[in-house]
Amino acid sequence: MSYPKTRLRRLRYNPLLRDLVRETQLSTNDLIYPLFVCEGENIKNEIPSMPSQYQLSIDNLLLECKRAISKGIKSILLFGIPKVKDEEGHLACSQSSIVQKAILEIRKENLDILVIADVCNCEYTTHGHCGTIVDGDVDNDLTLITLAKQAVSLAQAGADIIAPSDMMDGRVAAIREALDNAGFLKIPILSYAVKYSSAFYGPFRDAAQSSPKFFDRKTYQMDTANSSEAIREIQEDLNEGADMIMVKPALSYLDIIYRVKQYSHVPVVAYSVSGEYAMVKAASEKKWIDQMSAAMEIITSIKRAGADIIITYYALRDSRFFK
Repeated sequence: MSYPKTRLRRLRYNPLLRDLVRETQLSTNDLIYPLFVCEGENIKNEIPSMPSQYQLSIDNLLLECKRAISKGIKSILLFGIPKVKDEEGHLACSQSSIVQKAILEIRKENLDILVIADVCNCEYTTHGHCGTIVDGDVDNDLTLITLAKQAVSLAQAGADIIAPSDMMDGRVAAIREALDNAGFLKIPILSYAVKYSSAFYGPFRDAAQSSPKFFDRKTYQMDTANSSEAIREIQEDLNEGADMIMVKPALSYLDIIYRVKQYSHVPVVAYSVSGEYAMVKAASEKKWIDQMSAAMEIITSIKRAGADIIITYYALRDSRFFK
């Protein structure tokens, strides 16, 4: 039997050779670990829809940060769960708010970890929406006021990166101006520039206790059917001063990650969201798939699509597979 001179399998027989020619390389430097911090002491409440993920009081958050550092994870993304809420999210602008207190404690411990602070009002409003409600909808420009105040407060507490996730028009410009006026010219903005109104956020909303009490978020989050709109969103945020941009969710939007990476010349972050995590966990518990093989395949696909950085709830478990 005659074979062609080119045999693609020649580069697959040896595991060392496979490593040598691998196109997509993963590292712990590529990962951000999302964490939920709540009021109280000695609290570690497992999130029912996200097994092995927890709501953590500050003392346990510090332990989790130390654990992350020991596994080579260098960055965390913080979400807060306050005891009380208000109509406009003003509580999020205070140094006594839960995320600010957590950051201050991380700084007191001198932990060598990059702290990214999510900026949004949904965890802090009684109605669960990302901004101030006027006439039955989120008022864009009133919301910018609290977002800017929240961003400055988080920077004052010691956040390394400010990450607005609200999807208000003009929020990057408002936050950049507020940070600069407060003397935080060196603090970068990671914008959730392309955030879809996705069904995959359900477990997160349980974890952060941020489900909207009425109507949905489709007047400010992107339509899941749209693609070109993503480029318009990142154009606006880059023009307003964003230093990094995010696509969220990741797995159902690999085509969007690819398009954004081709267009953009700043670091592209992809958020492998709670629903993606929960699906893998649920299928693995049924023994339908191998959990870590599936998780690694998903993470690799996100990197291969063009993401420079990946936010994943599997960061600590994935880390042992990375260089």
